[in-house]
Amino acid sequence: MPFIVGLGGTMRFGSSSERALRIAMEHAGARGAETLLIAGPRLDLPTYDPAVDPDAAAEYVIDAVERADGVILASPSYHGGMTGLLKNALDHLEALRDRPRPYLRDRPVGLIATGDGWQGPNATLQALRLTVHALQGWPTPLGIAHNVTDSGVHAVRPQLERMADQVLDLATLREGAAVA
Repeated sequence: MPFIVGLGGTMRFGSSSERALRIAMEHAGARGAETLLIAGPRLDLPTYDPAVDPDAAAEYVIDAVERADGVILASPSYHGGMTGLLKNALDHLEALRDRPRPYLRDRPVGLIATGDGWQGPNATLQALRLTVHALQGWPTPLGIAHNVTDSGVHAVRPQLERMADQVLDLATLREGAAVA
């Protein structure tokens, strides 16, 4: 089964985006995938600087993403965009540019955005999609934009699980195509 990495972009323990990411990652694990969730303090990396070599914390994230067959990103809506924490981690993926698996190239990426109201999460979902495309990844057809004032993240468990299924299914198809 594929190796799936989840990156969650908030320092607040137990945030809605982290809870949603955990639901998706647990589902992927229940289907047999190897999973690694990197959230909160584990994602708190030094500000990306192309002139500076990545430190051990940044290299941990970079190496995990390079190994990943699929990725799931989760962010609360910060003024219609992803958190600086997640964006900074994604900026560190520039270290993959000259490696055999650059950026997110040809890998499925599930996306989760949460927030109060509908405008913020939908704008954040769009920002995540654009960033994944720029990193040469494949955003899954189903992306989750969830208004947490309407209901908690457990209300969208079926959608989160379906999105995780899409990441796994696309990663498996990609792996099969690479072998053939």
